[in-house]
Amino acid sequence: MRTLTQMIDRHGVDVLEHLDREQLVPVLDRLQAQGDIIVVPAVMANRPTAAAKTAVPAAGVAVVRGENGGNTHLLLAEGDVRWDAYTGTPGQLRLGTLTVADGATAYLAHPEHGYAGIAPGTYEIRRQREQADEIRLVQD
Repeated sequence: MRTLTQMIDRHGVDVLEHLDREQLVPVLDRLQAQGDIIVVPAVMANRPTAAAKTAVPAAGVAVVRGENGGNTHLLLAEGDVRWDAYTGTPGQLRLGTLTVADGATAYLAHPEHGYAGIAPGTYEIRRQREQADEIRLVQD
């Protein structure tokens, strides 16, 4: 595991000052969330999930772009990491499929939330939703 400072130096995505830069960034192979994004292992997705095929470029991939002053959730790769965006119906919670090869690690980077490490495996990346007066997407 690396510290937050090491991740910032390596990938260039800075985080807000209140986050502890000496904190270790865990790399997990199970369900995890980062703000309005949730990472669901394929075995929990309740649908067949084929491995992603498109390599994540060195600059990363915006999984969710910041809107209205929000920040982007950027998917970053160390090693063979692949991402296929879901191109179905707009408004769906499913954003795409992530496949992290053995020996590789994927990271989600976000200025407010820091970095989340994702271990080898295949995952479905989704938006989260909440129910207040009405069901709506979680907002960062």
